Amino acid sequence: MVAENRVAENTVAENTPDLNVALGRLALPNPIMVASGTFGYAREMEHIVDLNRLGGIVPKTVTFEPRIGNAPWRTVETTAGLLNSIGLDNDGLESFIAHHLPYLAQWDAPAVVSIAGATEQEFVAMARRLAEAPGAAALELNISCPNVSGGVDFGANPEMCRSLVAAVRGVCELPVLAKLTPNVTSIAVMARAAADGGADAICLINTVLGMAVDWRAKRPLLGNIVGGLSGPAIKPIALRCVYQAACAVDIPLVGIGGISSLDDVMEFFVAGASAVQIGAANYYDPKISMKILDTLPAALQQAGAASVAEVTRSLQTPDMLPLA
Repeated sequence: MVAENRVAENTVAENTPDLNVALGRLALPNPIMVASGTFGYAREMEHIVDLNRLGGIVPKTVTFEPRIGNAPWRTVETTAGLLNSIGLDNDGLESFIAHHLPYLAQWDAPAVVSIAGATEQEFVAMARRLAEAPGAAALELNISCPNVSGGVDFGANPEMCRSLVAAVRGVCELPVLAKLTPNVTSIAVMARAAADGGADAICLINTVLGMAVDWRAKRPLLGNIVGGLSGPAIKPIALRCVYQAACAVDIPLVGIGGISSLDDVMEFFVAGASAVQIGAANYYDPKISMKILDTLPAALQQAGAASVAEVTRSLQTPDMLPLA
């Protein structure tokens, strides 16, 4: 009986899909990450989520100097979404390195540090500094924030994007992920620019530019007038961007936007993503990442896949050709 039990246990172990994912030089234990700006610096979530189980943690975006952020209101709930105009409120790079990076580094989940700069030189200086400070597993270049002046410049101009990614890659041995904005004419052009610059992976998408109005007061509800829309409302846009990027580049993609269920995750995989980041859903269901991790192996088995890689980019186009 003991021998039979051991055989059964070994069979289950052998049939369990491989959740490991490679985003270029960044190895993830599984594809379920949490998105920047929706998980704080993880301290707030330690007693709600098993941080060691996550595929990766992307903390709140850090800038070189401290920022106080935008005037209130900073968030407005909308139909099927959330508008935010936080304005990258943070205590600056050195404070992050001293107070938050050591905490993040203690967990099994890789810490992917999100950085934003006003100039290419600022991005380069931050990357160089983080490469010297132990704890960061990779960098996510936030070149797509719609809530600060110039926040999308590098994500909307192909040459600026390529140059920035290449410059960061040149001074930093950490894996580099480029987070792109959907607020462009062609996401494929921007994806190619990031890939040409040497990005290990591309994250798609940041929030969609939007606004909310109080018609009675004849005033915008956000202090910054416009802000970034996240949540279920933007999922179709995010899926479209992942698909178009997958058609344009061969490097790994990370899907972000409106993910709140296992089905959402699997849809992003099929459309072209190797991993996903969960954002706004963390606010109304803080345990959503754990729920998805619990059910992901069975979904992969149902798809006949022995690994995440086997289902990634498996979308069939109408003429039944595989997605290129």
